[in-house]
Amino acid sequence: MDMEITFTGGKKVDALVNGFAIKTDQPVSAGGEGSAPAPYELFLASIGTCAGIYILSFCQQRGISTENIKIVQKLLPNETNRGIGTIALEIQLPEDFPDQYSGALIRAAELCAVKKTIQNPPRFEIYTNKINS
Repeated sequence: MDMEITFTGGKKVDALVNGFAIKTDQPVSAGGEGSAPAPYELFLASIGTCAGIYILSFCQQRGISTENIKIVQKLLPNETNRGIGTIALEIQLPEDFPDQYSGALIRAAELCAVKKTIQNPPRFEIYTNKINS
C-alpha cells in the first residue's frame, strides 16, 4: 500500500490513502493553526479506533447493541524516558452487557492490527529520490 504525503501550507501535512485525505496540523503553540489533529495524535487514535472496529464487529455478529459501549484510552508515562510506558484501553460496558462476553470482547480488541504492528515493529527505510517536474 502506498500513501502520498503532501505539504498543504503552514504546518499542515496531509496523507492521501485509498481516496481519502487525512489532514494533520500542529497546535497553535507549535506554530500551526490547530485545524486538525497532530500526526502523533492520529497515531495514538488509530490504536483505540482499531480496537473499536474489532469490538464493533464482535457485537454486531452477536446482535449486541454498542450504543452505550465506549473505549477510554489512557496513556501512562514511562518514568525513565518521559515517553509512553503503557497504553491502556478501558472498555466501558453498560450494566446489561452479557457477562459471558466480557473476556471475548477483550480478546477481540487485542486482534487490532495497529497494536500488533507496534508489538512487532517493521523496519523503516527513509531515502530521497529526485523526480522530473
